Order: sequence, then structure tokens, then C-alpha cells
Amino acid sequence: MELVVARIGRAHGIKGEVTVEVRTDEPELRLSPGAVLRTEPASAGPLTVETGRVHSGRLMLRFAGVKDRTGAEALRNILLIADVDPAELPAEDDEYYDHQLMDLDVVLEDGTVIGRITEISHLPSQDLFIVERPDGTEVMIPFVEEIVAGIDLDEQRCVITPPPGLIDEREAIVVSTRDGDGDANEDANEDEDEDGEGEGA
Repeated sequence: MELVVARIGRAHGIKGEVTVEVRTDEPELRLSPGAVLRTEPASAGPLTVETGRVHSGRLMLRFAGVKDRTGAEALRNILLIADVDPAELPAEDDEYYDHQLMDLDVVLEDGTVIGRITEISHLPSQDLFIVERPDGTEVMIPFVEEIVAGIDLDEQRCVITPPPGLIDEREAIVVSTRDGDGDANEDANEDEDEDGEGEGA
């Protein structure tokens, strides 16, 4: 099974090194020196990792045969792809490979269907589920324990408890509008009371 493990970023320095946007929970395994990776587009690869290091919180790689900045710049935005055994499982029970999470149904605790996971984005701060909704729109769900209540691979389901407005911005707007209507009604009632007092006088 194919697994996108990184996207190549900008060149760093003049010796062929590049920054990479990591898209795997196991970069030390998938992107270690000696790893041979296929690419998208395929014409750019395969690429063999020659060296790797972390600099200012970012992973830097150098590939065999890429010796200067010009060669490194030519690799920008290329996706790195590893072959993973579908039966292979992460070491920890609460960890998952991207391919295990892809196409899971995303539902609320009451069973309401939100959509299905079509992509996992690995950001420096957190991972995001890109979820396609039944109407074709997309919503981003942070993969954090406060929101993702549980993942059941047997049932192919991800249960979430999203805060108001995360799934549907109209939820937040409705709350705000209701608050505003309440204030407007109070103002209207006050005006009526004042008018009534004036007529009685």
C-alpha cells in the first residue's frame, strides 16, 4: 500500500539539502538515511535519503545525487511515497497509520453522519482530518482527544464531539443571532412600556 510520507519544501543551503513537510507519525522510520522513496510525479524519483537532520524544528533531508541548490530547488513540492504493508500496525495502541484512517465514516456521538475522511494533513501543531461531507463540501477536523472521541477500525468509524461552529458555521451564527434577537425584543418591550406610560398620562 502506498503512503505519502512527506512533501519536499524549499532548498536549504547550497549543498542539496531540502526542508520537508512531514506527513507521517514515524519520520524516523520512513525518512531515515537509506530509505528509497517513490515520488509524485513519478518522473522525479525514486529518491534515496542520504542524510537527515532536524533544524529549527524542521526536518532537513539530502538525497543521493542531489549535490547543489539548483538540484534541490528542482525537487520542490514533490510528494514522497513509501510502500507500507497493509497489515503493519503502529507500536502504540492509540496511534494509526494514515491508510488505516482513510475512508473512515465520521459521525457524532448520536450517530449523525458528518462525512468520510479523504485526507490527513500533518501540520507542525497538530494533525487534521479532511472530511468530505455528503453534499461534497469539506470540513477540517483537528485530530485531538478533545474532539475525536474514538476510532473503531472494525466498524470503520470515527466518532467526534465537535464544538459549536466547527462542522457548520451556521450553528455559531444562529447562537449569535438568537442572542441579538433577545436583546432586540427586550428593547422593543421597553419602548412599548414607555409608549404605554405616555398614553396613560
